[in-house]
Amino acid sequence: MVEDVVFYSDQKGAAHVRIRARPDRRHQNDCPFCHKHCKYYDSQSTLPRLWRGPDWGGILVEIESHTHRIDCPVHGVLVADVPWAYPGSGFTKDFDLTVGWIATYLPRSTVSEYMRIDWETVGRCVHRTLNDIEPERSRRLDNLVNIGIDETSYRKGHRYITVIVNHDTNTVVWAAQGHGKGVLTQFYRQLTPKQLSSIRVVTGDGAKWITECVNEFTPDCERCVDPFHVVEWAMEALDEVRREVWREAYNEALQPAREHPGKKGRPRADDAGAAMVKAARAKAEEIKNSAYALGKAPEHLTENQQAKVAMIAENNSRLYRACRMKETLRLLLKIRDADEAEAELKRWLWWAGHSRIKAFKELYQKIKRHRGHILNTIRLGMSNARIEATNNKIKLIIRKAYGFRNIQNMLDMVYLVCSDLKVPLPNRKPKSA
Repeated sequence: MVEDVVFYSDQKGAAHVRIRARPDRRHQNDCPFCHKHCKYYDSQSTLPRLWRGPDWGGILVEIESHTHRIDCPVHGVLVADVPWAYPGSGFTKDFDLTVGWIATYLPRSTVSEYMRIDWETVGRCVHRTLNDIEPERSRRLDNLVNIGIDETSYRKGHRYITVIVNHDTNTVVWAAQGHGKGVLTQFYRQLTPKQLSSIRVVTGDGAKWITECVNEFTPDCERCVDPFHVVEWAMEALDEVRREVWREAYNEALQPAREHPGKKGRPRADDAGAAMVKAARAKAEEIKNSAYALGKAPEHLTENQQAKVAMIAENNSRLYRACRMKETLRLLLKIRDADEAEAELKRWLWWAGHSRIKAFKELYQKIKRHRGHILNTIRLGMSNARIEATNNKIKLIIRKAYGFRNIQNMLDMVYLVCSDLKVPLPNRKPKSA
């Protein structure tokens, strides 16, 4: 019920319109949570409260109303509901929803300046928006079949959040601060037996804590290791071999200088020894700059990169064998026939185990531990690509906000952006799905 409207200007010259309003008699004593009619309790103050609304053509809109408290049999003594605002908010519902919609697209500092509110207030508006359009977030945990688990950093100093994505809907179903078995256990323990029994596939990297939680809470589901991480392990092993070979080549180039520490004893520029030193240094430099060529797929190599790989194949069999083992592992992960992939993986494990290359013998042990999980990945055709894409969205959210001091504000933005939720704009019909 609108009782009066007043126009005025503040000390800074900004124009305001203040609307004096009140709930109608039928809803004056409603609970803001259960919306049931309750008993009048007392008046908080003789002074009216103010709520900010969306600007009207650049004019600040305010709603003024007297408030009182009611006694709800369920929620206790609290301020009576007003139809234009969420409980505990100093803004109208339309204002909170507008801030929530803009915050999903623009940096928080821009939203703060445009809406003329404090930087931290943006986070509170987003929180109220999320709670309004999705009051029961636990419903995301229903009917989970294929899920992906991963952690991503949100701040320097090894600050992580654990994120769980539903592969079937490509939405974040759960996120929490920290990583490790203790954090993931919190997720599993809040699931009902029915929700646990519906999970059939869990994807992730090779982290031991993921496997332990899967074996403890959902022993009947399939554990899959993401192929991207398996290739990443091979790339790390290959790079370790490359660095080792480079150190050997570099020491070989320095050997003449070490054998002839005095200036007179060193070979002159026109000596054959000088040419050998120059060639050894060039060889070391070629190995040093070959990381990109060795890691790249052969079909994507440029002419210079192909020449570099050919030089390594001719001059250093150990590094070239490591490159071939990496490439063979990458290709076998693309095989769609499970039996063929199992046979190829068995051959690769024998090759790596007898390679006499320390880094790949260690990789052999790692692949052997995750052999069943890798074969599950090939057989089911699953990967962690969706959750890696979600991690990129989370990084973008953090960059747009220039970091988060309040972890809950960040999680609210993750739930709002990395889902199929649509924030309704004021006075607009929702778009049909």
